[in-house]
Parts: sequence; C-alpha cells; structure tokens
Amino acid sequence: MNNRFETFTLLITSLSRSIRRLKTEETAEFNLKSPHVSCLYYLYKAESMTAAELCEICDEDKAAVSRSIVYLEQNGFLLRNGGTAASSRAGGKHYRAPLELTEKGRSVAEALAERIDRVLAEVAVGVSEEERAILYRCLTQIDRNLEQMCEQRYGAPDKD
Repeated sequence: MNNRFETFTLLITSLSRSIRRLKTEETAEFNLKSPHVSCLYYLYKAESMTAAELCEICDEDKAAVSRSIVYLEQNGFLLRNGGTAASSRAGGKHYRAPLELTEKGRSVAEALAERIDRVLAEVAVGVSEEERAILYRCLTQIDRNLEQMCEQRYGAPDKD
C-alpha cells in the first residue's frame, strides 16, 4: 500500500471529526458540549467515580475534566460527595471526591447512552462482529505502539 500514511492519518482525523460533530449535534438540546458527554456517560455506567478516575477513563487531562465537572455540577447534572454543589466545593479533597449523577444527570445520561447505542448500530452496518473485533484489536495495538514510541522518544506525557 503506497499511501499508508495518508490513508491512516486521514481516516483517523475524519473519524475524530465525525465523532466530535455527532457528540456536538446529539447533545445540543441538553446544552452540553463534547467533553461533557464522556463524563456523563462514564458516570452513568459506573454510578460513582472520582475526577481522577474520570481523567483516567476519558484519557483527558485534569484541567479538561475539571472544567467539565464544574459545568456539569453548576448546571445540576452531578454532585460531589452526594452533597450539594456549593457544599462539595468547600471540602479540601476536591479531585478525589466521589462524583454522582443527579436525577437530571441520570436522565440525560440515559438518553445519551441510548443515542450512543443507536449511533454504534448505524455505523456498524456492513461490518460483522468478527470484523469489528479485529478492527478494535488492531487499533488498540496501533495505539499501544504509538504511545510506547512517543514515550520512548519524548518521555511520559504530562496529564496535568
């Protein structure tokens, strides 16, 4: 394949752009942005986790996750420590405090999870389960290889 670089980078960029657009369009009615979707989705699946755990699972830096958490908290989607938004900011262990969805957050996250399932079904048309599993396995290996290469050449990434 003569155009491996072009094909790989263009497809990855196109996939990323389409995913961002879907997140933006599908969440507009909830007044949410793309980064909020991951936070809501993973909190919905786990029921409770800390900001540190969200950073890890979303593969985002602390600042991006913190901004999303503040927005979601201020707009009534989640609570820290099961308390109120105002009282949760008073504590000193802000980053390690458990986060939980409010009733509003659970309702929106459930709607988002259903939309995600529908989108995944739509984009999988023409791709068998076996082909999808192979694709994900290959992408996972390529990702590991790229991360390892970058770490060897440039050091560990700064997640802060």
